[in-house]
Amino acid sequence: MVNKKLVGRICILFFISLLIFPFNMFAQSWKLVWAEEFNGTQLDETVWTRETGGNGWGNNELEYYTDRTTNSFVNNGVLTIVAQRESFGERDYTSARLKTQSKKFFKYGKIEAKIKLPYGKGIWSAFWMLGESISLVGWPASGEIDIMELIGGGSSGDRTVYGTAHWDDNGHKSFGLNYLNSTNFSNDFHVFSIIWDSLSIKWFVDDQQYSIINITSDTLSEFQNNFFIILNVAVGGNWPGSPDTTTVFPQKMEVDYVRVYQNEKITSTKNENLLPKDFNLGQNYPNPFNPTTTISYKLPQQSFVSLKVYDILGREIAVLVNEEKSLGYYTVNFNASEFANGIYFYRLVAGGFVETKRMVLLK
Repeated sequence: MVNKKLVGRICILFFISLLIFPFNMFAQSWKLVWAEEFNGTQLDETVWTRETGGNGWGNNELEYYTDRTTNSFVNNGVLTIVAQRESFGERDYTSARLKTQSKKFFKYGKIEAKIKLPYGKGIWSAFWMLGESISLVGWPASGEIDIMELIGGGSSGDRTVYGTAHWDDNGHKSFGLNYLNSTNFSNDFHVFSIIWDSLSIKWFVDDQQYSIINITSDTLSEFQNNFFIILNVAVGGNWPGSPDTTTVFPQKMEVDYVRVYQNEKITSTKNENLLPKDFNLGQNYPNPFNPTTTISYKLPQQSFVSLKVYDILGREIAVLVNEEKSLGYYTVNFNASEFANGIYFYRLVAGGFVETKRMVLLK
């Protein structure tokens, strides 16, 4: 028999939940804005930079990061990073560390990678992000988002990943939790991701959420800025310790893809201040640039948007946007690898608003 009082209470609680958490009741409408599928025969150096060096990287790591294809290469649609035991640059191990700094950087979205991880004591693999401002403000003021870190070895190290945020608040602060899998992450590919907006960062493994941090406080303002992506395999360091006799080399981290999605439309939230109040065309960043830069703009209403690039003679050389857009905040990447050094202009036309800005390509 149906308990009418119980049903009534459930209905009341449901409607209360709608009032309290309205922003969770709207399905995310993700649009793929950038993807690295590693379909070529070599690493795309317009996107990725191989960092080099053996200075310990602030963690007393033991490897020397090289730009050799023996440590990082693309084959059959997969990026492979290889950590090897070998003498190189006064270090006993080599590996690779790849970053998109100044080439691809993002503010908010669903950011994910499908990865098969290495294993073993002293092996420290990571898929993470740093604030694009790091060269200006340093760490941790730049902010850091560790989407996935694995510290191998032990009874559960090879099946545990960590998601962590780092920031500055009168000194280094951090927050993180871990996810324990039923099997080693080296056995198969898994999808590691975050969903990041102006309110929070959420961490996922294979679409299962295991952590969240609220970032609305002014003390976490680092996370309202652009971040770039890093993939690396470290050997040793303060956290994992050194490899031991159980550690097998070489170790490989295999990356099937890296993808970034963003909401095409602004979904309903309790914070109406998230919605733009006026039209605006931002200054491209970085500027000067080589060969890619990001242009941002905002729309306070649905509009037909034209965003074009012109050379110094006023000739149109690129159409970045030419379509109807909903209200919201947008970023567009411009790749000028085919163009010569010099001054260029980009113009936004939307809803009667027209603005032109200058940018410098410096190769």
